[in-house]
Amino acid sequence: MAHNAGGSLQQGIPAEKLEKVWEFRTSPLFSDAERIALEFAIAAASQPNDVSDEMFAQMKQHWNEGQIVEITALISYFGFMNRWNDTMATPLEDHPVEKAKKHITGHGWHIGKHGR
Repeated sequence: MAHNAGGSLQQGIPAEKLEKVWEFRTSPLFSDAERIALEFAIAAASQPNDVSDEMFAQMKQHWNEGQIVEITALISYFGFMNRWNDTMATPLEDHPVEKAKKHITGHGWHIGKHGR
């Protein structure tokens, strides 16, 4: 989460939007395309996978096949990295810790075993 917070800001996501991501279902800051992509990400990252045919059809209303492949690849990549880093208790670098403390601590993030 810490790396994603910092990366989102670097890619131009406004801080206000990052801080409201937990409210994406109701926040006016998110488009319908973003809402379904976030729902898709939650479902795809769930164990067991919870992506339904209906959800996939909703994705196709907003995203083309190549974009869906890229979204799914990123979900899968971050799923792997999160499991790896959590298992190995990989220490976080200063920059992502700084961004996470500023923007996502209020939503339950804490450094935990990833502190130095």
